Amino acid sequence: MADYYPPVGFHFRVNIEGLETDTNEKDIGFQEVSGINASVGEYTFEEGGENRFIHRLPERISYENLILKRGVLHGSKLIEWFRNAVESYRFEPKGVLVTLLNNEHEPVESWTFINAYPVKWSVSNFDAQSNELAVETIELAYQYFRRMDNNE
Repeated sequence: MADYYPPVGFHFRVNIEGLETDTNEKDIGFQEVSGINASVGEYTFEEGGENRFIHRLPERISYENLILKRGVLHGSKLIEWFRNAVESYRFEPKGVLVTLLNNEHEPVESWTFINAYPVKWSVSNFDAQSNELAVETIELAYQYFRRMDNNE
């Protein structure tokens, strides 16, 4: 039986449709990904004559923004995509694939984010007394995501 090592949260890959290039792989390298969350909304219905409970029914699913963090890069295609949205109000939705990798660099699970577009960008504080990298945070809104198990 082969040794099994559970995946670790620091070994992952992010691919953004149209932003992958052979020469600029660092443009899509991130130090942190968060916001892979979905929740089912709830609708309550009070039935006349029924005083013991309120009916609770499922409603639409909502998704948090996908948050990507990395060191600030000059001349980034990702930031150019964001600037087009903010400065020109030209949104170009793209597919985003986040893949969790095992110790052999093989995909374990993936999440595909459909029609993602940038909605927020920020840079960490500049502090002359600390020895930290300048980190940019990019938030993406999207329609929905699908989870894929790469072992199936």
